[in-house]
Amino acid sequence: MNGVHDLGGTDGVGPVVPDKDGEPVFFADWERAALLMFPAGAKAGLFQLDQFRYGIEQMAASEYLTTPYYEHWAHTVSHHAQRNGLFDEDELNERAQYYLEHPDAKLPDRKDPELIEFLDTVFKTGASCRLPSDAPAHFSVGDRVVVASDSPTGHTRRAGYVRGRVGTITLAHGTFVYPDGVANGAEETAEHVYTVQFTAQELWGEAIGDPNVTVCFDVWEPYITLAPALTTQGV
Repeated sequence: MNGVHDLGGTDGVGPVVPDKDGEPVFFADWERAALLMFPAGAKAGLFQLDQFRYGIEQMAASEYLTTPYYEHWAHTVSHHAQRNGLFDEDELNERAQYYLEHPDAKLPDRKDPELIEFLDTVFKTGASCRLPSDAPAHFSVGDRVVVASDSPTGHTRRAGYVRGRVGTITLAHGTFVYPDGVANGAEETAEHVYTVQFTAQELWGEAIGDPNVTVCFDVWEPYITLAPALTTQGV
């Protein structure tokens, strides 16, 4: 993820301006359906969480930046449904055209009590990506670490603005699914996850970074190595 989909720390995309009265959960009814496609598609085996994210990253830059949030979700569901052979692009376009020409036509009606129960549970309690492992942790709280600075191809959760930066581990969370593996077609494996705290000056430079601000970022163990020891110079 090295393109426009990696917006963390990016300058020039405008401020986040929350609605003073609170944003509505959905801006249109179709967004409700798009939300349900994620857990329903995951239960059907179309994708895993990080594959879902990687599907969004297949969007063209201009389309990604000019479309609303849930349209990104609809895109990746379509991407993975076609990847799994449920339909092809011509069939999807034909179906969409039908509803454009017949906006009052009824949608398919399917009753699936097991799916409804699953969705009810997921929305109330969430679905963790924790994956048990006996692998020992190679880092501990208090360690100073540096994030790998290379630019990998495919999917990664290692945001560009933390690459090459030094921070301190403040929390160790145990083992979770490694996104850089499973999203890119590898077998699902577990890696330790840590919260690393960076100073704003480390991330954006002393001239720009606020000396009173820190940023926390969660990293998987393969992202980091121990930072060189600090040295003090005599006067």
